[in-house]
Amino acid sequence: MAKSTDVNDPESVSDFIGKLDPTFATFLQSIRQFILSIDPVIGEQIKWNSPSFFYNGEMKPFDPKTYKRDMIVFNIRKNEALLVFPTGDIINDQHALLEGNYTDGRKLVRFKDGEDFEKKKHALRLAIKDWLEKVEK
Repeated sequence: MAKSTDVNDPESVSDFIGKLDPTFATFLQSIRQFILSIDPVIGEQIKWNSPSFFYNGEMKPFDPKTYKRDMIVFNIRKNEALLVFPTGDIINDQHALLEGNYTDGRKLVRFKDGEDFEKKKHALRLAIKDWLEKVEK
């Protein structure tokens, strides 16, 4: 089994979010804490110049270019949080939360504000749990 080569680095994520507009930072922080609360195997770091979440447990060996360990990457836009699931096409999305039909397998979730996040929270939890169940351990 291959151990995680990604480094859990919550301090760099906190620093990144702390440099944003305080109201928007609070919004992103609530999404961040929610994702981390779903399962202790979720790690975080700055990757692709954004906060990102990854599977922090042991996995079968794989080609790193397939991004099997990478779960979610924040894409921060003007007062909108976009979550990119690099391998989102493996998720059984029963609530039609995920957007996109990209040939590389990624899927997206948009949150306009805290109210939008609250409405989609349950479906996001289910999507993340489904992703975690499909990780090749």
